[in-house]
Amino acid sequence: MTTYSIAVIPGDGIGNEVVPEAQRVLEAAARAGGFELDWTHYDWSCERFAKTGSMMPADGLDRIRDKDAIFLGAVGFPGVPDHVSLWGLLIPIRRGFHQYVNLRPVKLMKGVESPLKGREPGDIDFYVVRENNEGEYSSIGGRLYEGQPDELVMQQSVFTRRGCDRVMRYAFDLAAGRKKHVTSATKSNGISHTMPYWDERFAAVAKDYPGFTTDQFHIDILTAHFVRNPDWFDVVVASNLFGDILSDLGPAVVGSIGIAPGANINPEKDYPSMFEPVHGSAPDIAGKGIANPIGQVWSGAMMLRHLGEEAAARAIETAIEDVLARRDSLTRDLGGTAGTRELTDAIIGALPASRVHSPAA
Repeated sequence: MTTYSIAVIPGDGIGNEVVPEAQRVLEAAARAGGFELDWTHYDWSCERFAKTGSMMPADGLDRIRDKDAIFLGAVGFPGVPDHVSLWGLLIPIRRGFHQYVNLRPVKLMKGVESPLKGREPGDIDFYVVRENNEGEYSSIGGRLYEGQPDELVMQQSVFTRRGCDRVMRYAFDLAAGRKKHVTSATKSNGISHTMPYWDERFAAVAKDYPGFTTDQFHIDILTAHFVRNPDWFDVVVASNLFGDILSDLGPAVVGSIGIAPGANINPEKDYPSMFEPVHGSAPDIAGKGIANPIGQVWSGAMMLRHLGEEAAARAIETAIEDVLARRDSLTRDLGGTAGTRELTDAIIGALPASRVHSPAA
């Protein structure tokens, strides 16, 4: 029986509630699918920062380097600045393990009402592929004359040919199994060096994919099209900052960030990839047992797919869709009254073994 070694980092706030519940779903799928998940828990969080002055130990990456994947909850809590929690945990993992693809699906499903008038399940179904290691989120920069009237602050964007090409190729390869349509997010009319270069690399990479259709939009009008014309899109590829914005806007147009999953992927599998929901730690509802676990569960399904357990991943996603369509076990953010555990139980109950078993199992 195959066993996968998973690093579990619940993080802060509702992460400590939805991660254990998602683990129950993944365990059920693993039992039916004929494989095992070996979990190792790490308390890396803002709470740890408050106690020790660091989000994770100095040798943290070495401790999880040999894992098959990383299952992350949510990071961030009042009292710890967001840039401290982000640069103290998430970014070191993403960059240290070359997780250069941030992948987020955007899909309108039955039982979830889109804020967009007249949109039905099946109308919106696309992916946002975000460059995850460079771009606008570089650490190059600093402050000069801090606290003085002539204080100066600079931060540099970094775009490399390797960085652009590899994330763009990932987007095209993903679209190959879909509608073969890739959209590029840009802002080359206002950002006069990095964005024209991004456009150049997109055009160059596209030449290697005959039979595909492409388009590109400036980020400002692209956000408008996400709202007005979401059915236009299949796979959208974007720089770190633009992808960050779009991959939150996408789930919003399909009804709830609470159900949205995410993945930080090292496609070559030289390092472990990390799977986390789009939502934050939601300290206002932490500890109340009412958080929506679907984003965490769906992220777990993406993790199983990355590990090669396609049948189990598909079964979990189908179970999520079944539960959403029934609408009898939904949490408050989706208009229901169920708690976190009750919704999780419903997902597990919708996991018939026949759906999980693969032909080779």
